[in-house]
Amino acid sequence: SHPDPSLSSLFAKENLAHMSEEQLNRYDRLINEPSNDWDIYYWATEAKPTPAEFDTDVMAMLREFAKNRNREQRLRQPDLEYLFEPPR
Repeated sequence: SHPDPSLSSLFAKENLAHMSEEQLNRYDRLINEPSNDWDIYYWATEAKPTPAEFDTDVMAMLREFAKNRNREQRLRQPDLEYLFEPPR
């Protein structure tokens, strides 16, 4: 169960194409080795410190991505556009 499945999948969609093979390997380890997805989410959102073995350039990219995503979500909320849609 992903707390925010979109976080790592959106990150992957935006970043995997630009990552080196080493970074892809580190990303693979990051998403497969921790015992649960909550850990990755907490590290990415800095709710918990990242253990040294996973505190890589890839983790830093994920943290940055999480920050930007939170900022975007805050800017988009509340979404009032539906109030201005013409009645069907």
